[in-house]
Amino acid sequence: MATDYDTPRKTDEELHEESLEELKAQRADAQSGQVDIDEAEAAENLELPGADLSGEELSVKVVPKQEDEFTCSRCFLVKHVNQRVRGEGPKAVCRDCD
Repeated sequence: MATDYDTPRKTDEELHEESLEELKAQRADAQSGQVDIDEAEAAENLELPGADLSGEELSVKVVPKQEDEFTCSRCFLVKHVNQRVRGEGPKAVCRDCD
């Protein structure tokens, strides 16, 4: 169940005021015979406001691997040599993957 963090939080007094019957009714509603919605299908039809990025292009300058860097054999990220824990060349492993 999703949590809406923007809603005001209840005080301790308000929490104690909820009756057992209200809680049971909420539980019964949650367990009703409602069919689950396929999340992947729902996400395809979801449009975020201002999120039309179809005309945008991403331009990034790619810098080749430097002499003081290595590629981790587990995560395949390029790291500085001071991040290498063990191995040399293609068998080098970074500190995060060790």
